[in-house]
Amino acid sequence: MQKNFGKIGFTLAVLGSSIGLGHIWGFPTFAGKNGGGAFVLLFLGIALFVGVAMLIAEMLVGQQGRKNVPDSFKVITDNPKTPWRFMGITLFAGPFILTFYCVILGWVLYYLVYVSLNLPTDISQSRLIFDELQSHTGQIGFQILFLAIILMITAYSIIYGIKSIERLNYLLMPMLFVIFFGLLFYAMTLPGFGESVEFMFNPDFSKITSSVFVEAMGQVFFSLSLGAGTIITYSSHINKNQNLVTSASWIVIPGIIISIVAGLMIFTFVFTYGSRADVDKGPGLIFIVLPVMFGHLGSLGGVLCALFMVGLLFAGLSSTVSLLEPCVKYLVDKTKYDRATLTYMVSFGIFLVGIIVILSMNTNYKQYFHYFNKDLFDWIVWISMNILLTWGGFFSSLFIGYFVPKEKLRSWMSGYIKSDFAFYFWLYSLRILAPLMVIVIFIKRIQEFGAQ
Repeated sequence: MQKNFGKIGFTLAVLGSSIGLGHIWGFPTFAGKNGGGAFVLLFLGIALFVGVAMLIAEMLVGQQGRKNVPDSFKVITDNPKTPWRFMGITLFAGPFILTFYCVILGWVLYYLVYVSLNLPTDISQSRLIFDELQSHTGQIGFQILFLAIILMITAYSIIYGIKSIERLNYLLMPMLFVIFFGLLFYAMTLPGFGESVEFMFNPDFSKITSSVFVEAMGQVFFSLSLGAGTIITYSSHINKNQNLVTSASWIVIPGIIISIVAGLMIFTFVFTYGSRADVDKGPGLIFIVLPVMFGHLGSLGGVLCALFMVGLLFAGLSSTVSLLEPCVKYLVDKTKYDRATLTYMVSFGIFLVGIIVILSMNTNYKQYFHYFNKDLFDWIVWISMNILLTWGGFFSSLFIGYFVPKEKLRSWMSGYIKSDFAFYFWLYSLRILAPLMVIVIFIKRIQEFGAQ
């Protein structure tokens, strides 16, 4: 008999899955690139009206199927040969994403151990540190070492199953909130806080373009861990009477809060010690701009930088565990090997591909891993965000929206959604809004790719 999460444990586990690089790195990055308040407004609307609906749909598959991803679809359709069993392909989205995700967390660990002790004094020096970390041959060893450390921590957390994951998130999630709210309270004392609030909450509607809309939709997928098999797998370990609407609310709302907190804190440092032009630095906002801002604070800046990186590391580790667990659970169910052996085998495969990803950004090797104007790192990110996650969420929504009889859905949801209006709003969000959102994202990304 499989072990189950407690109600709080499940919420923290899925919250840990969603509050990773997506909320703390991705959200401020995309908000900075896309006009601040305009992006925030779109993100909030899409997350609350479409993201929640998709999250509940994936939870429902896991709660009712109570198996690994493909077997849950078999149980619900009562057909071992159902074509929906091929949704099991989403199991491999997690390990695929981890091949770049763990590399980024390796950078976070590098900044925690080395850069927070010797912060750069200007943007050019900071950019040199980041560029050398990625492309300098002498840094390959550090990147591989930190990649290995991240994967070992992840594997250790996976080996002991659901209860181990639950305990990990009981530790990491409260500490994460303490660190980031502490940093926010300090940011509130700085001169740039008012400008940060205005940037985040005073939307310039002229900034809302098709590109900003698509970025906001993609961020919802990434930040809620939709389409990766994680939600279905975790939900297979909850009680059949657990209120999914309440659980979804406790996952989405704190995730939004930590995104806002991260954005306010980061932009306050930028506006206090830099300029509005610095918010539009993409991924470099965290690894290039922010260390310089901390550097203006002397020894206090080193402490704040270390705390920020610890918080980002905690958030990332909770996500790496959730990305690996669905694949391991499936292999445990389907093979003769034990959980520890399978965890180490999959982790070692991720480690080997991760080394290739590191080499693909290195000056001496990138020529061997460059295809159609993208290196391997960029390709893995693009495929993960625009194909694996979005289409995984797309088909889960179609399954619940169209292929599960409406009467059965109403019966399953009767304990959570009393109102017929609310039920049909949720159902039509799955039938119309969610699929339309995925199609729009995909078409826009293909157009952007063709224009490169």
